[in-house]
Amino acid sequence: MTAQVWIAILVGLAATIDDLARRRIANWIPVAALAGGFGWQIGQKGLWPGMGQSALGAVAGFGVFLIFYLLGGMGGGDVKLMAGFGALLGPEQLLWAALFTAGVGGVIALAVVAFQAARGVFERGGRLRGDSDTKERKENREASPNGEIKDSIPYAPAITLGVWLALVPKG
Repeated sequence: MTAQVWIAILVGLAATIDDLARRRIANWIPVAALAGGFGWQIGQKGLWPGMGQSALGAVAGFGVFLIFYLLGGMGGGDVKLMAGFGALLGPEQLLWAALFTAGVGGVIALAVVAFQAARGVFERGGRLRGDSDTKERKENREASPNGEIKDSIPYAPAITLGVWLALVPKG
């Protein structure tokens, strides 16, 4: 395995564990991805080409998820994490990682919705209609900046799996 793969594994595990445990991604995690990405790219391509690849990848990674952040559908930590992974992957591999991340994220979101629906049916004794907001669900919700309450789904696991899939050799 290459250093690039090891960096992706370690950063991805740290981000996933942090996001699942705290629903946040500590700033040191995307910074570690940026530093590792610049180091790896410079080591592979030389100083200026490596810096260029990492910078383009970081900007692309940031830009990919920025619109979702601005629309309120994603946290800032997710955007920074993708920028860090962009520096590690470079712009071409980042495109694949973003596509895989979208697919994995969609599957995770569907699974969460299905689980919540099934749990709601069982909590209501098999009735399909009625108030499905239990006290536990209300406590597990996160307030958004504008004060409304929304369910949150940690996205670092999807980003991590998308990046890992982009690193699988093709062909």
